[in-house]
Amino acid sequence: MSMITLFNGSYCNEQDVLRELVNRTGCRVIRDEDVISSASALSGLAANKIHKAFSGKASAFNTFTHEKERSITYLRLAMAEMLSSDGLLVAGFSCHLIPRKISYALRICLVADLKSRSTAAALQVGMPVKEAAKLVRKQDEDAALWVNTVVGSSDPYDASLYDILIPTDQVTVNEATDLIVRNLGRDVLQITPRSQQALQDFLLAARVEVALAKEGHHVEVDADNGSVTLTINKHVLMLNRLEEELKSIASKAPGVSSLATKIGKGYHQADIYRKVDFELPSKVLLVDDEREFVQTLSERLLMRDMGSAVAYDGESALSMIREDEPEVMILDLKMPGIDGIEVLRRVKQTRPEIEVIILTGHGSEEDRATCLKLGAFAYLQKPVDIDRLTVTLKQANEKMRQNLAAMKNS
Repeated sequence: MSMITLFNGSYCNEQDVLRELVNRTGCRVIRDEDVISSASALSGLAANKIHKAFSGKASAFNTFTHEKERSITYLRLAMAEMLSSDGLLVAGFSCHLIPRKISYALRICLVADLKSRSTAAALQVGMPVKEAAKLVRKQDEDAALWVNTVVGSSDPYDASLYDILIPTDQVTVNEATDLIVRNLGRDVLQITPRSQQALQDFLLAARVEVALAKEGHHVEVDADNGSVTLTINKHVLMLNRLEEELKSIASKAPGVSSLATKIGKGYHQADIYRKVDFELPSKVLLVDDEREFVQTLSERLLMRDMGSAVAYDGESALSMIREDEPEVMILDLKMPGIDGIEVLRRVKQTRPEIEVIILTGHGSEEDRATCLKLGAFAYLQKPVDIDRLTVTLKQANEKMRQNLAAMKNS
């Protein structure tokens, strides 16, 4: 039986259409949460972290951690493994993970104009229509970022991405369902040996991509009947060495009959290819109101392959802790607004696994005692030797990992 994929704008009667489709076709539904759960089991990453791949912007640390790319890699493998079953209805953002080469998928998109969606949102959520319109626009922005990431289109409702675009503000649920079911029986959607091979290629490419991600690499992977092509889309100083390393890893994946590498259209842009080193600190939050100092420090850490983001005040730092989940902090004490001691106190109350290194030029022995009592990992004075700070950072990062392991096992 052919497969249905169902993508939609928010508040487009999607649940009613989905329910009616299941009643009419008997398809088994795969939702985003199913794919996330499977990806979490495959990767060992927390489901809530993988879920963030579907949301808008990447973390401030993503340049160094590639967390979003790794999450999508495991989502793709989870999706490829799930497609081995027959009679599926894939609903949600996950449907865009399925490559166009899998031709037996009938790709549906439910859309409606902003006015009707905002009215529906206002009724369902219980808010003024004007506020509901903002909510709908934000959801469209997230959809656009996701679709652009996985298929390269800035318009999530671009008709070329789908077989049928259904305006739910103009047709009833029954009319929409009738249209989908009628098209499901078309000859072009029947499963063929070629489309089955496309599914096997999808699975092989996903497995190779995961094998590379485990070693800190992120490149585009394509498979064609066992022949795998790796596309490097960022500039690298020693291309031949990188190609050899990628081939060595990918060749060990079962089912690979041949390997080739090529440079993609992004290779000549300014971005530099950066392999993730899982042993080095890559999510360090630097908090200091001395902008020139903290920017210089961030650059010096980058030269040592350690990733960092910068906040210039305590309030911004606390916001980044909620949104971007740093692992180690380097924190100044004297800042306008919320000072460093209060930031440390709040961090240890809400995220005790984060290790905090105090780095200050104005602290006293009393401050030092207070910070260590509150749980600071270390208390250092400016100016600090960069080698000493580097060692302290690595030790703090290792302690943070031990904290997380203890929390997971408790």
